[in-house]
Formats: sequence, C-alpha cells, structure tokens
Amino acid sequence: MSSTPEVSVVIPTFDRPELVTRAVRSALAQTVTDIEVIVVVDGPDGATRAALAAIGDPRVRPVELPVKGGAPNARNQGVQAARAPWTALLDDDDEWLPEKLAVQLARARTATSPMPVVASRLINKTPRAQFVMPRRLPADGEPICEYLTVRRGLFHGDGFIQTSTILAPTELLRRVPFTVGLRRQQELDWTLRALAHDDVELVYAAEPLVLWHQDEDRPRISLNSPWEAQLEWLRGMRPLLTPRAYAAIVTSIISSMAAPTRSVRVFRMLLADARRHGRPSAVDYLTFLQIWLIPPQVRHTLRDRILGRRRPATAPTASAGPVPPVASGVDAAAPTPAVDRPTDVHA
Repeated sequence: MSSTPEVSVVIPTFDRPELVTRAVRSALAQTVTDIEVIVVVDGPDGATRAALAAIGDPRVRPVELPVKGGAPNARNQGVQAARAPWTALLDDDDEWLPEKLAVQLARARTATSPMPVVASRLINKTPRAQFVMPRRLPADGEPICEYLTVRRGLFHGDGFIQTSTILAPTELLRRVPFTVGLRRQQELDWTLRALAHDDVELVYAAEPLVLWHQDEDRPRISLNSPWEAQLEWLRGMRPLLTPRAYAAIVTSIISSMAAPTRSVRVFRMLLADARRHGRPSAVDYLTFLQIWLIPPQVRHTLRDRILGRRRPATAPTASAGPVPPVASGVDAAAPTPAVDRPTDVHA
C-alpha cells in the first residue's frame, strides 16, 4: 500500500465481530486495491480487536475509541484518521460488490462540482425478498430534498440514499461532519447539510453496488427513537427543506414513529404541523391516514402485493461478480425509504 492510499474506507462497529469481518472482507475485495480500511471500534471490544487481527491484511487499520459515542461520532473519528483524498463509508452489517469503488471513482471524474458526493443504488435483502433501491434516480432540476422524501405512491417512495453507498471527498466529510447524537435520518441530515455548500453536488452511479442486509437477528435501536426528538430535528432542518419535503417527512416518517401512541392529540398536532410548515399533497394526506389507521403488518402485506414482490431463488454475495436481476422496489419494512434506515444499532 502506498503512503497515501486512493480511498479510505471508514467502518464504525461495536461488538459484532462476525458482521464487521464480512464488511471488511468486502472492502478488501475491491478491484481498487490502493485503499486503507479504518475500522472504528466504538469502545473497548476485545472480540472485534481479535477478529480484525485475524484478517491479516496490512490495509486494515483498527481505531479503538475509549468510550462509546455512537456511529456518527465513530464515522467522524474515522474520517479524521483518513489519509486518502476520498473516503467511502460502510456500515458493519453491509457489504460492497467488488466494482463499487471503481465505478464510483469513475463517476466522480464526470462530476461538474469540485466536491461531488457519489452515491449508488443498492440491493436490499429482507426476509421476504430482495430488490433494488432507489427505484429511480433524481430528475434534472428536481430538489434533492424532495427526491429523497416525497412519495409518488401511497405505499412506497422512490428516492433513497444510504450510508454504505456514499463516497465523498475526505475534505468535505471533515468540513461537514455527521451530527453526533442523531439516531435516525443520519444520511438525509448529512446529505442536505453537505449540499447546502455551493461547491457540492450529489451524483449517482446507476448500478447497484451495495448489499444492504436487513434480515439479521439483531436489535434495531433506531426504530425506537422518540418521535418528539425527530420532530425537533426536522424543525431545525426546515431551512434546507422545501415545504413539500417537510410535509412528506411529517406525514410519513414522524407519523410512523408516533402512530403507536394511538393519541388523538398527537395525530392532530402532527397534521397541523405538516400544514403549517409544509405543503402536503393528496398522497401525503393518504399516507398519514393509512399509517395511523392500518396496522403495520397489514400495510407491509399490501405494499408487497402492490409492488409484486417475491422471494428470489438465490441471493447475490459480495464475491459473486455480476449482479443478477432483482425486483425493483423499496424497503417493505420502512414507511419511507429515504429516511427510515434502521441504523446505529450500536449507538
């Protein structure tokens, strides 16, 4: 490995040695070989330390933090340690396909801004099916905040960005760090704050380059985040959102977190907030009502039927080469894919 690698890979983890080993090996299997893999261990963790040492590759650089600080802090610490001009983020429960970095670096060279954020499609693997996300790429002139949040269908969204798909200049990730303490919407929060800078643009690689595993038997802490905290975060993000985007988040994401309260007061408050600060569409109103009135499992079944999902006979692996055809769709377990990623299970 050269003294200055081409790409630094940052993987936050804690107490999941088998998963992080899988993620690290998918990074080491990239066709771009001049990389360093910075594994930020979020607190004392002997099992993970031993698992990383057993990999036996000098490109792996463990960074063990003295105390737990959550995934956003761990990512920030990894970026500070990065030596390459580009940094790629990888969650410890995801995998990359071998061409991921090569495709994204080529896409970055075609960008028109000096600080391109390069995302990609991914293959979402759930217990029921696997399918490609996002369903479509941003249209010319479409506000990114609306692409990532506004629904075109009652039971699904189209836009999406996820941490493990992001490649960005290391300088930009240092200029715009992840928000420490934010337990959900981390990708949306970071992307919108980064795009607020005039020299930044978001571009996509059309190929699915990441395997997003959602069938692991592990806790989903972020799914239990209090809705009040997320509404406070959203109100702070209003300057970076259009009224359409604001309303879409309130009527889908915030409502999906608040609906289990079955509170008429909360129902009315969120509807009033979406109307006061946003511009809800007919789809937003219908989404809001179905989230509050239809049990989640019934919604998931309806969504699967509408999108025509079926379980594939075989599943791709990070070493499987070309990606086989999969159904196009969005996460059946998430109310809106753009901002409901179950992240930070170790936060």
